[in-house]
Amino acid sequence: MNWRILLFPFAGIWWLITQIRNLLYSAGIFPSTDFKKAIIVIGNLSVGGTGKSPHAIYVLDLLRENFKVAALSRGYGRETSGFIVANYDSNAQQIGDEPMQFFNRFKNRIVVSVGEDRVAAIKELFARFKLDAVVLDDAFQHRKLKTDFNILLTSYKNLYSNDYVLPVGTLRESRLNADRANIIVVTKTPSKLTEDEKSKIAKELKIKEYQHLFFSKIVYSHELKHYDLPMDIESAKDYNVLLITGIAHAKPFINFCKIQFKQVNHLNYPDHYNFKPNDIEQIGEVYKEMEGPKLILTTEKDYMRLKQEYAIIENLYYLPISVEVDDADTFNQIILDYVTKNSRGH
Repeated sequence: MNWRILLFPFAGIWWLITQIRNLLYSAGIFPSTDFKKAIIVIGNLSVGGTGKSPHAIYVLDLLRENFKVAALSRGYGRETSGFIVANYDSNAQQIGDEPMQFFNRFKNRIVVSVGEDRVAAIKELFARFKLDAVVLDDAFQHRKLKTDFNILLTSYKNLYSNDYVLPVGTLRESRLNADRANIIVVTKTPSKLTEDEKSKIAKELKIKEYQHLFFSKIVYSHELKHYDLPMDIESAKDYNVLLITGIAHAKPFINFCKIQFKQVNHLNYPDHYNFKPNDIEQIGEVYKEMEGPKLILTTEKDYMRLKQEYAIIENLYYLPISVEVDDADTFNQIILDYVTKNSRGH
């Protein structure tokens, strides 16, 4: 017997609870704050693995050229609480690995902030900085904030149309709530996706007339980053690699590395995992037993949590990723038009 059948009653209860919650917010019975400013939410219906961070970086990079923009995250996994603005002394323990990743990319070219109370954090951001826009990472379910520009991500290999609510599937709320999205992006698509396949997916997702559907793919950097001496990825093709991952759905990254390098030994940890001294000791012991030439490789997000581990830092590299959006000009223009219309200068 399929054990998931036993979970359907619980999924039904969760579906009902989340639907009632959404209905109460939509009806105005539960209050939500409308800032009437350019606020962009990037999120998903599922619990993770859709590629929010690289898509947030894409949007932030697009906007920073012409606008004063802030990134706001909850700061999942951090050891602090309250509203914090990142600076050069910040670390992943203080602000979380994803915000640290944003700061690592942009430094002071944008404002990177964290706050579990998004409404209070946005008030603080607009009070302290002359902002044109705020980009929120993973806030699609944060209904206390009333937004009119939502970017919803769904993975090509796990479309929300084929998924179920928790605990049967990975959805935080019903797939019906995709209706709140202005833009829907199917992420992690194959390099070549035919127009027929795109049309089929659009029908599966039941895209509404007011919604825009886009497709994106992951692009791996040609350079392995290091705190001191980066390395071209081609020059490492004969290396034995100890791969460290603490992310949701690491399989595509693992598969890429197995193709790219001579041999890959993999140590897997939970998403947002806080590495402990015995973990670092284990990593060091496994690495010591490997034959050279060799290196330790991790994701950019994991590197934010590992870069203070001096026992392994000399051999530790990370591989940045970015996203490439089909019909990027249209995607970009929709976002730019929204921010232009709703920014402080309008």
